[in-house]
Amino acid sequence: MSVAEQLIGNEPLMLHRLDAALGRRLRVALSNDAVERIRAARAHVDTLTQSADPIYGINTGFGYLKNKRIPPNRLDKLQENLLVSHAVGVGAAVPPEIVRWMLLFKINMLAIGHSGVRLEIVRTLCDWLAHDLLPVVPTRGSLGASGDLAPLAHLFLPLIGAGEMHTPDGTLPASEALAKHKLQTHQLAAKEGLALINGTQMMSAYGANIVVRGRRLADLADLIATMTLEGCRGTDKHVDQRLHALRPHPGAQRVAENVRRLMRDSEIRASHADCDRVQDPYSLRCVPQVHGAVRDAVEHLGTIIEREINSVTDNPLIFEREAISGGNFHGEPLALPLDYVSMALTELGNISERRTYLLLAGDDVLPKLLMTDTGINSGFMIPQYTAASLLNECKVLSAPASIDSIPTSLGQEDHVSMGATGALKCYEILDRVEHILAIELVCAAQALDYHAPLRPGAGPGAAHALVREAIPHADEDRQFNVDIRNALHLLRDDPRLLSAARS
Repeated sequence: MSVAEQLIGNEPLMLHRLDAALGRRLRVALSNDAVERIRAARAHVDTLTQSADPIYGINTGFGYLKNKRIPPNRLDKLQENLLVSHAVGVGAAVPPEIVRWMLLFKINMLAIGHSGVRLEIVRTLCDWLAHDLLPVVPTRGSLGASGDLAPLAHLFLPLIGAGEMHTPDGTLPASEALAKHKLQTHQLAAKEGLALINGTQMMSAYGANIVVRGRRLADLADLIATMTLEGCRGTDKHVDQRLHALRPHPGAQRVAENVRRLMRDSEIRASHADCDRVQDPYSLRCVPQVHGAVRDAVEHLGTIIEREINSVTDNPLIFEREAISGGNFHGEPLALPLDYVSMALTELGNISERRTYLLLAGDDVLPKLLMTDTGINSGFMIPQYTAASLLNECKVLSAPASIDSIPTSLGQEDHVSMGATGALKCYEILDRVEHILAIELVCAAQALDYHAPLRPGAGPGAAHALVREAIPHADEDRQFNVDIRNALHLLRDDPRLLSAARS
């Protein structure tokens, strides 16, 4: 696996750069300016620990225990207990590509210099990434309120030698994994545990993953929809530039431009230029409006995520002579757009499933169920069932999480965002929509076969050739789940298909 490198502290993290790092190991280095900011913030914390005044989280308890004073000789133990007590996550482990970005985003936040963690702690986190030592983090347990408390507690348990870590050699107890790579554990000092577990890094990492993959999927969806349009011998009048100038939503204009470009030099389009079809069904004709709205939703989330991963989201925040308690950890700015994108991605799957159904209906060129010898063969009838089942899951999962709030900490934390739930659901929806579009890709390629020797436009033609490298034309029934799996691999992992969508 190749390694992506990132300098922390001079420039903001940007999602277009993270795109190239998706699924790759990370190596990060702190800039000189970042080092100085981290040291300065820590010096301020050391000064504050000498104060006789109560300072939340530094010499007091947490949450409901905010008024409980902690004696100076117990401040270090306070931070360790915080980490241990909050590690109450359950469920499956967060995927490695998400954990890497959680660590990256936390390092970036600490480097801004308002959290007060010692430099050696931050450098240890950089070492974890360099060795690809990734803490095992359960997915469930965050309310998205004081950030992602439970997941982040698990993320940083290895600092004190607790928890487990995924390593290149398998999952090991954290103490064993660190010793094997000659990395040290730490005794946490004042404020450090709180700075580590307060923050929105899990929500942000999931959100960043969703935006990066969502942008790719938006381009692929335009390509696959254009393949279906060609397979159904639809018109391209609905992407006329003049039409979209009168309703200038950026996403719709981008999609219309994509379809025009993808269909260039299409012999199939030219063959029915004078047909008597007046209008295509909405699932073809309204692709710019639907796909475009999805794009706009994903881009909105991208703006929010970039702002968030370059923000300070723990509490209290350290300034020169004081620590200020606030609510920068609250996940509401992420929770709302994550729910919005969940609905948007579901709509991308919704219209794709309808196009698959349309392909199966047949016409004077396409046989019903996309196979000539039906009866003994079911053709592509049942892949559409799978698409419908996946779409049903998307619709259930797209119910918003952010409208719920369950008070915690005996009422001290009386409004929570549930943004982590929204992030997890959105991630699951994205997975299912990728499958739905993979099914449409298989069916659209089958439809294009029946138009030979006429060639589709440049984009669908290139995509069709790639599909046929991995998936042969079906003259009779076979295990279409294998075809779907191969199509999904093309969608997720083959850069040539993405190039066909963007060329």
